[in-house]
Amino acid sequence: MVRDAPVSRVLVVGGTIFVGPSVVRQLAQAGHDVAIFHRGEHETDLPPDVRHIHGDRDAIADHREAIAEFSPEVVVDMRAMTEGQARATADAVRGIAGRLVVVSSMDVYRAYGRLHGTEPGPPLEPPFDEDSPLRESLYVYREHTPAVITQRPAWMDDYEKILVERVAMQDRELAGSVVRFPMVHGERDGQRRFYWLWKRMDDRRRFILVSDKNAAFQSSRTHVDNAAHAVALVATDARATGRVYNVGEPDALPLSEWASLIARQVSWGGQLVIRPNDDLPAHLRDARPDMWDHHLVADTSRIRRELGYREVVSREEGLRRALEWYAAEPPADPKAAGNLDYEAEDAALVTIRASAVP
Repeated sequence: MVRDAPVSRVLVVGGTIFVGPSVVRQLAQAGHDVAIFHRGEHETDLPPDVRHIHGDRDAIADHREAIAEFSPEVVVDMRAMTEGQARATADAVRGIAGRLVVVSSMDVYRAYGRLHGTEPGPPLEPPFDEDSPLRESLYVYREHTPAVITQRPAWMDDYEKILVERVAMQDRELAGSVVRFPMVHGERDGQRRFYWLWKRMDDRRRFILVSDKNAAFQSSRTHVDNAAHAVALVATDARATGRVYNVGEPDALPLSEWASLIARQVSWGGQLVIRPNDDLPAHLRDARPDMWDHHLVADTSRIRRELGYREVVSREEGLRRALEWYAAEPPADPKAAGNLDYEAEDAALVTIRASAVP
């Protein structure tokens, strides 16, 4: 639960699909007055006392009167993807609210730029804390679309969480706070981060191929309700004013260990076949030879030390919920979502077995 604190009026901007609903529920359950500003396209099941203000986030200033009527003390922007969106929110609530909390990402760090090949240099020693170097190159997605994005959104060219953070932290009238998310999994996760592993296990594939470097790759992760808990905590604790916080589980498992956890959850008795990149079929090969050398492991001790943050959902329970959601809500194109090509994978396995014969 969010720590005991005076009841706050909190406006949540966007976020009716994934993490946002959990933020709203946790705030409401803790007794805070909550309103949510969204387009009205996804009327998520939320507590009945939550107020809804419908509008386009890019035109949020047009709804300043409705926002002033609610009179939030804190505004949480869950979906500011661009500098322009963050400025629009700040302009709309300046003089009404006292604090602005923005949800950011660990893609702001230089280590992420090196992972994606936009920042030259050797791997940085993990973990990184909130004061670690940020990327020097802005607009990380202008040159490419992440594989998990099936339909490129209009805002992606201007996506930049570094600039979103600056808007919140440099405003002279709004006290800013930043929550940097890791890889988040769980119910309603449109990216279905573990789907490619789960689908092969659910299809009872006897072997799953993965490159040796991908298997060893470590990245901070957490369940959606844990990410939401961090946001709710920052929004309702004045000690978070002017602070930036990493969020994630205390330790970052390599991908191979996540695969083992998933295997236990679904009673899969197959084998994870870990091989050099060149042994894999084309669709499973790493994009660059050094890609997975750049681990994305965050130090999350600050939010634990300063705000008393602790996970509200265990690793095992969070993973169970994610896998159950995969089964209940299959993607429109499972083959594409899981990067599946079983014929090519079987052929690669035959070659691998043949090469192992003396």
